[in-house]
Amino acid sequence: MATIKKFEDLEIWQSARKLNAEIYPLLQILDDRRSYKFKDQLDASAGSVMDNIAEGFERDGNKEFVQFLAISKGSLGEVRSQLHRAFDRDVVNEEKLKELQNKCLELASKIARFMIYLNNSDIKGNKYKVN
Repeated sequence: MATIKKFEDLEIWQSARKLNAEIYPLLQILDDRRSYKFKDQLDASAGSVMDNIAEGFERDGNKEFVQFLAISKGSLGEVRSQLHRAFDRDVVNEEKLKELQNKCLELASKIARFMIYLNNSDIKGNKYKVN
């Protein structure tokens, strides 16, 4: 496996970024409806998914990275819950809800598998290298 040098090269971060872009149009609808608090919550949780992957990667240690991946995965659950709220408020239709829910579940599964990989890896990050 090739060494990843920056978080932008991680498939899970790229997927989180794409998901964030797909949620962005919903934020405009919420803004138009003056649902500012809901808009801010959805924006924050969607952004948290990709931001925690990035922050965990930059910590240079697998244990911390796994913790941040767990937070990221939790934020995906929050996004899924908020998407149900968006559906209940006629912000998204059922087809879009299912599409975004499936993308969240797929990404959560990828993150979970990556967490297992990191937990089982002999490589522990730059923080643990002996100079």
